[in-house]
Formats: sequence, structure tokens, C-alpha cells
Amino acid sequence: MVNGRNKGASFEREVGKLLEAELGISFKRDLEQYRAADHGDLLADDPDFPFVIECKRYANGTVCKQAWWEQAQKAANAVGKIPCVIYKYDRRDIRCVVEFTALYTAFGSKCVSDHQAEMTLEAFCYITREIMNT
Repeated sequence: MVNGRNKGASFEREVGKLLEAELGISFKRDLEQYRAADHGDLLADDPDFPFVIECKRYANGTVCKQAWWEQAQKAANAVGKIPCVIYKYDRRDIRCVVEFTALYTAFGSKCVSDHQAEMTLEAFCYITREIMNT
């Protein structure tokens, strides 16, 4: 039997290392997530990092669950950042979900949208770099 909390914590550390390798920004787990509501899972050492990240790791599934997205939105709204869910199911690649607003922001446009875009981790890092360079 797999301990879900350990599996989640391990995935958070893995995502932090992958993001650091791609973005050159250090990430640490936000341990406040266990004590208080409306916290993301990872904290960037760069205050200009535009996202609140919610990490999810499960055995079975195919898409981002609505409850995960709502959790990320609530945490992002609390600190004025953009919500992001990074998730992985067994035997599948890591996927990232952000709101369309992030895509528009990355390329210099203004937009408010309730829709989400799903992408690879590499595409998420590209979008992040574009937002941070504007």
C-alpha cells in the first residue's frame, strides 16, 4: 500500500527539481499547506515567479480534476498570482494546466478568461520565462 502523503511530497520535490533545472529558480515545498488553507505546494525563491503551483500525483486518470483546479485558483487568488496545476498519473507524462490569461500575458496581450490550457512541463516553463521577461 502506498502512502499518499509521501507520494505527493515526493512528487512536489521532483517537480521543484525539474522546474529549477528549466528555469534556474529554486523551489521548496510550502509546509504551510498542511497548517492553513489557500497555500500552493511549491514556493519559488524568486518573488516575480507568477504562478501558485498545486501538484497532484495519482495512479489512475487522464485529466486535471475540477477540484484540483479550484484549489489552485483559491490559493492563487489569495496571493494575486496565476493558478497552475501540475499533475501526473502512473505511466503518463507530467502535465500542466494554467488559465488562458497566462498565455496572453506571456505574449503581451490582455485577456481575462475562465478557460484553461493544458501543456507539457517544458511548454509551461517556456510560458513562465516569457511572462517573467515581460
